[in-house]
Formats: sequence, structure tokens, C-alpha cells
Amino acid sequence: MAFASPTSFDLAAFLTNSGLGRRIVEFKPKEAFFSQGDPADSVYYIQKGRAKITVVSTAGKEATVTLLAPHDFVGEEALASIPGLRLSSATAITACAALKIAREEMIRVMHGEQEFSDLFVKFLLARSMRVQADLVDQLFNSSEKRLARILLLMAEFGEPGEPETLIPKISQETLAEMIGTTRSRVSFFMNRFRKLGFVEYNGRIRVHKSLLQVILHDRMPDDHAFKPRVANAPRTRSTSVKARRIGQ
Repeated sequence: MAFASPTSFDLAAFLTNSGLGRRIVEFKPKEAFFSQGDPADSVYYIQKGRAKITVVSTAGKEATVTLLAPHDFVGEEALASIPGLRLSSATAITACAALKIAREEMIRVMHGEQEFSDLFVKFLLARSMRVQADLVDQLFNSSEKRLARILLLMAEFGEPGEPETLIPKISQETLAEMIGTTRSRVSFFMNRFRKLGFVEYNGRIRVHKSLLQVILHDRMPDDHAFKPRVANAPRTRSTSVKARRIGQ
């Protein structure tokens, strides 16, 4: 007697289509996937668009923790042994489409499908490494260097494939929150980056590969780095007289 072989699991189809315990949801810019304090009952897989994770302190101050891109999961706290409340908010920056996976379905497929489980574990490890890198960045790097790193990450330099040099529209306030400085400092750094040819922006920011210089080297070029310095220039009479008076 012949037995039918079990249906093979199609990871791409699972993450692309609606089905039992999962459905595709769409969000407009600034619309929330979920808010801090909501029940943690599902996990989202971002299919397209960009989003951000934010937290609000008891004093009401909001901070942006990280940015999200296509193929990221968000809301993984729903998988805790005792589901609780959301510890943060996830909000669309651009128009987004995401697969909303119910907690029970997420647990089932993780236990039953090794291919999916491997993908999710790799994502969690990458997220953990990113959080550690962010912490080191905050502790040891200047705010200018932190801004350069965030822009490069948003442009996906270092990721497989061609980088997206034109990053999603993001406010200077959000960038300031992410690197722990003020909006005025971000504005100052962005103007420097633009003058040095590292970025262009007119509504949206275009990142050039040359911005990697800020990450690879300890300091930025001087504002007058491209102006030749005249060596052994003769001193004027007034300068020489002043120097003699100081020597007296």
C-alpha cells in the first residue's frame, strides 16, 4: 500500500502569502504595527518598506532604538513562554507590507519546520550582533561617526547585492535620537558630509561610498583639507615685531 509523502515546506511561499494563522497587512507612513503596552500576540515579517522601533520613557520622552528593513522580523517578544505586553512600538517610515503571524502559528512552524527555524535563529543572532555594535558605537565613537554609521546601514552598504544609495526619508530629529545628540548637531554634520561630497540631499538623502572614510578613519578631514598649505611663507613685519615683543 502506497502512502502519500508529506507536503514539503515552501519557505518563500510561507513568508509571501496569507494562510492559516497569518495574513498580509499594509501600513501607511507613520502608522503603527503595534504600540508599547499592547498585548504581544503576533510577530511581523516585513515584506517591503522601512519602519522603526521606538520606546517611550515614564517621563514621556521617545527614543528611536533601531530601523527595520525588508526581510526583518519584529515583535519577537510574543514568543516568550508567558506572553506579556509590547516593550516598544513599531511604526512605518514608508508604506509597508508585512506578514502578520499569530503567536501560535509562529511557535508551530518553528518547531515543525527546520528551514524556517534556521532562518529565524539567524535573524535573531544578527539582531543581537547589531544591538551589541550599537552599544559599542554609543560608548566609544563620536556622534559624527555614529551618524555616518547609521546612514551607511540605512543605505545597506556591506549587505549582499547593490546598496540602496537613496535612503528612505528620515527626519534629523529621528537621526539625533538614534545617535544620542541634538538635531542641530546632526544638521551641522550633514552639512559637512555634503560639502565633502559624502552625501547629497534634497528631501531624501543619497549616500556615497566615500562616507565609509568616516568609519574607517578616526577623524574627518579638516574643513580646509582641500586647500594647499603654503610652507615657509614669509612673515609680515607686524607679525615679526609682535613675536619680538612677546620674547621680551
